[in-house]
This record gives sequence, C-alpha cells and structure tokens, in this order.
Amino acid sequence: MNRYDIVIIGSGIGGLVCGAILSKEGYRVCVLEKNRQIGGSLQTFSREKEIFDSGVHYIGGLDKGQNLYQVFKYLNVIDKLKLQRMDEVFDKIIISDDHNIYRQAQGYDNFIKHLVADFPEEEAAIRLYCDKVKEVCSRFPLYNLRTNGLYEEKADVLTLDTCSVISSLTKNKILQAVLVGNNALYVGKPDETPFYVHALIINSYIESSWKCINGGSQIGKVLAANIRDSGGEVIRNCEVTRIVTEGGRVVYAEAASGARYYADQFISNMHPAKTLEMTHTNVIKNVYRRRIGSLPHTISSFLIHIVLKKNCFRYYGHNFYYHKSGEIWNLADYTEDNWPLGYALFFPLSSKTGVYADTMSIFSYMRYDEMKPWEHTFNTVSAESDRGADYEAFKEHKAKILLDCVEERFPGLRDCIRSYTTSTPLSYRDYIGNYDGSLYGIAKDYKDPLKTFISPRTKLQNLYLTGQNINIHGVLGSTISALLTCVTLLGNENVVEKIRNA
Repeated sequence: MNRYDIVIIGSGIGGLVCGAILSKEGYRVCVLEKNRQIGGSLQTFSREKEIFDSGVHYIGGLDKGQNLYQVFKYLNVIDKLKLQRMDEVFDKIIISDDHNIYRQAQGYDNFIKHLVADFPEEEAAIRLYCDKVKEVCSRFPLYNLRTNGLYEEKADVLTLDTCSVISSLTKNKILQAVLVGNNALYVGKPDETPFYVHALIINSYIESSWKCINGGSQIGKVLAANIRDSGGEVIRNCEVTRIVTEGGRVVYAEAASGARYYADQFISNMHPAKTLEMTHTNVIKNVYRRRIGSLPHTISSFLIHIVLKKNCFRYYGHNFYYHKSGEIWNLADYTEDNWPLGYALFFPLSSKTGVYADTMSIFSYMRYDEMKPWEHTFNTVSAESDRGADYEAFKEHKAKILLDCVEERFPGLRDCIRSYTTSTPLSYRDYIGNYDGSLYGIAKDYKDPLKTFISPRTKLQNLYLTGQNINIHGVLGSTISALLTCVTLLGNENVVEKIRNA
C-alpha cells in the first residue's frame, strides 16, 4: 500500500515548498504530479537546444537576508541554484508616442535616483510612493517572516486600490504610468487591483532582481531532490482524479491509473475549485463550492518564444514593458482591432550568454474566449494531439501582429529571428491544469477582499490548500502561501522562526 504522512497533489512551487518544509520537519511526503515535468510555472522547454521559461522570467527577494533567500536557505536550496543578479535597472518602461525609456532600479535609493532623473519635479511624490509601498508590505507578517501576525494588522490596507493610491500621489500621468508600467506582473485593473498586490510584488523586485541561468526548472529539481533525500517521493505522470473521503477526513487520493495514495494529511496545490470538483463529500457545502467556482480569474497570455541568430540582437540584463499611451490600466481590455495594447520582452539567460542574446520571449495578454474554437482540444508532451490548421493559422496571425508592434521600437528584430514558436491560453491551461489558462489564478478585488480570501484549511479535517490562489502568485507569493499552509497544518509558527534564523 502507498502510505505516507502527507500526500501533496500538484508539484507547482507551492506544493514543492510545502513538501520540502514538511520533509525537513520529519514527515514522509509524497508529491503527485500529472505532467512529465514537475514545477508548474517553473517548467522549462527547449527549442533548437535553447532553453525557455514557461512562466518564471525573473525573481525578487533573493539577496542575503531577504524573504525568499531565507526560505531557500532554510531548505538548503539557495547554494544549489545558478542565479545571476539583473542589471541595476531591472525593468525599463516604454510608452508609445514617447521617445523616453523610463527606469525601475534595484534598491530604493537607486529606484528613487533613476525616477527623479526622469521626473525631477516629482521627487516628493516618488519618495512618498516608496514609503507607501514599504509601509503596506510591513503589514504582512509572513511576507516579512514574522510570527504572531494578526489579520487586523493588514485589514485596513486590503481595501486600498492601486489606481487611487498612485493617482493621489502624483497628477503626472506619465509618472503614474511608469510606476505601474510592469503591471503585467499582476494584471493591473483600475476598478479591481488592490494596492497591496502591487506593493508586495514590486517591493520584492526593488529589493533585488534575479534571473535563473538555464531556466527556473532548477528550483523545482532541487526542491524535489531534497524531498527524496528526506525519504519522500515525487511521482510524475500521476494525475489525481479523485480525493476519497470518509467520516469527514480524506482517506486516499486516487490517480487516473487506479493507484491509491493514503496519508494522514493531504495538501492540494491545484486550483481550489478543481480540488473541490474531485472531492465527493457532504462536509463541504454546495454554497462554498459555488462561491469558489464563481470567483473570477486573471487573464491569460500569448507568447512568442524566439531563437535568435548568432551575434545579431544584443542581450539585455533587464526586461522591457511597453504599453500604448493612455492604456496602462486597460491592457486586458483590448479589442480585435487594437491588440496588443502592451507587451513585455524577456531575455532568457543561459550559461553561454554573452554580449548577444540567444533567445527572447515576447509576452502579451490574451483572453481565453479567443480559444473557443479549440477549447475541446488538449495537448501536452505527455498527451500530444494536433489542434488543427485553423489554430496554427490563428497563432501565426497573432504572432505577425505582435512582432509588427515590437519592431516599431526594436527595428531589425525580424532580421535576427532564426525561428520561433508560440503559446496561447490553451498551452497554459493544459500544462498548469486550471480552467482557462489564467496567469495568476483568482483575481483579487479591493472592493471585497474577503470574497477572494481562501483559507488553507478546509472543512475536511486533514485536507489543506496551497498555491497562488491562497495568497499571492509568483515564486515568492506561492512560497509564502506554502509557508502559510505548513504553519496551519503544523499548528504552530516555529518553522517561521527557523526560516528567519537560517
């Protein structure tokens, strides 16, 4: 019989960090992953022997003593990763009809210095902005690796919205657009996005910004190795289809193969609604199921992954974010005629990267409703199928439009392309296992913060939730979510002290 102390369903970073922490705490853990490759959004793929990241293009908070560094230090991960610090300026913001390129830099002093150089009359507003970001971040105990945090500590900042806060600090529309210029990191919407989401994410990159050399999948591999070294297992190609309960507790998780995995405790790193779908019990009421199932999701994406000709296009140790003038808050509300309203350029870093880039990824938003003609299809490396000629034609059409837009600011790019592939919301849906290819899971809304608050604890005594839908998305956000899940399962915050003092 497959019996463990803890079974974790899904090997996204939330599941793997839970597994690594609980393994280190002495539990025998088993992580079950439906894909051939572990890691969720950490997964990488190769084209013409060049490595691309599927989702994690850069990471914040990894300098000595910072939050993610301390978690990885505690888990004996940090020294095994191949990382490179990005340029002092980590993101450059481009606005159409504006020849300037605006800079966001690592370290608050540098961040202020570069923005004040571009907006000398706005120094007071820029300093107030930085103070506000730091003040809001200080309200989140686990983010700061503090124990004994109370909900009340952050309650009054949950209802601040990003658009209003930024607008209250400065009337300069260009500076407003620059401060949220990389809001593709969290899908910034004027009528929805809480300021704390903006603050927690941008703060981590201002503190320090890093790229993984040869891709982010190394993080998942090191975490999985740690779980195995502690006597646990990480099983790939194992899709869980049922969570079987009895008497208010989960008894086992059943895979598509029919194999059953028994444990004392269970953690699901899947979307909470997917978890509930496969859990048949009267203990979880239909009203709760409906609430979780009805929560809106963030938008999805269209990406072009480019293999570049040798010594043709220079390598940048920073990212570019572009948006059409006046559209910074509406990037997800494009029409067929004006798409794309914005894009981001990421430059994957390999061990052989020098002056010139080997590869480039171009990111833009795309809604799932554009996938309707092909939503019945499914295609992964483990279950390959052809979505048809119409789908390929659609992708090629969109790639041409997006490349035309990028080439306006980066002339000559097309001449440097050796080959490229594209991915759509269907790619993300099939590999990550959500409903609609949502980039960052459930959309947070400042108008009703408790509506999208999902506890890691469920009505089943031994079933817990983790991952980006529990807290914030991204490597850091999902890691903090995993920490919250572990604290809830363990019933104490001792592990937070251990991480802080690692």
